[in-house]
Amino acid sequence: MRGLFLCGFLLLFAVGARSAQLPLTVKEVSLMLRAGYSSGSVVEELSKRHFADTVDSAKESALVKAGATPALLGALKSGAYAVSANETAHAQEQIARQSLQSEMQIERSQKADAAFQAKAARDRKTPPLQAAAGNVIYDAVKGDLVRWNNGTVAPMEDEALANKKLIALYFSGHWCPPCRKFTPELVQYYNRVAPQHPEFELIFVSRDKSLFAMQTYMRENNMPWPAIDYQKVKGKDFINGYAGNAVPCLVLVDSAGKIVSDSFAGTEYVGPQKVLTDLDAIFAKNAAGQVAQGR
Repeated sequence: MRGLFLCGFLLLFAVGARSAQLPLTVKEVSLMLRAGYSSGSVVEELSKRHFADTVDSAKESALVKAGATPALLGALKSGAYAVSANETAHAQEQIARQSLQSEMQIERSQKADAAFQAKAARDRKTPPLQAAAGNVIYDAVKGDLVRWNNGTVAPMEDEALANKKLIALYFSGHWCPPCRKFTPELVQYYNRVAPQHPEFELIFVSRDKSLFAMQTYMRENNMPWPAIDYQKVKGKDFINGYAGNAVPCLVLVDSAGKIVSDSFAGTEYVGPQKVLTDLDAIFAKNAAGQVAQGR
């Protein structure tokens, strides 16, 4: 839920603030950084909207924790983007009013999210176990996988997927800043472990709003894993049944379709990093078992 809440809050902030072109404050800058904006992108926004706040030691510490670079801190503290005292007072008054409206909207959204999560937890069922000889994930996606290859998205041969014992389903979208922040980490992880563990595969299940957005996402990150064809995603009820109600969502399943690790603990969003930690533990355990058998 936290990932979805952050995306929703950022969108609400962006639409509301930009429509009035209000100056930024430390709170908004910190939020942008935590949502995945680079310090350079924040500086670009400062050049358009300016800065109606001061940076004391406490606020500087908060900015550093959010990921502000020394260059961004220097820009904020230099006064280069500061508005006049009268403009600051007026902007702070408008920001406070808008913040109150946003908090009311967020409270309503949280209540709606809570109801949705409760329903999702009731509806979300672990797919029934099948014979270990089969691979239910392969059966669900065969013939519908594509891969980023030589500057384009092309169909891929998927027979090798039938022999995979662990498959991670990655629900993500280019529109979501936390997704764009996590995906490069996932690419590095995959490139490191996939060659060493042929029993493992990852499949991208796009949550983008268009084929172009999905292809842009794959291109920008040079995604090394297969993806479900964008035109086929909506029809994959079995696969979509694994998705939680927030992205990025990573779900690790075995060949029988049983969930091994999840970005959700019940209705609580714990994030995709937990799945990578669990995967590392599984790989280490398997390696230790192989060594013991060798002895």
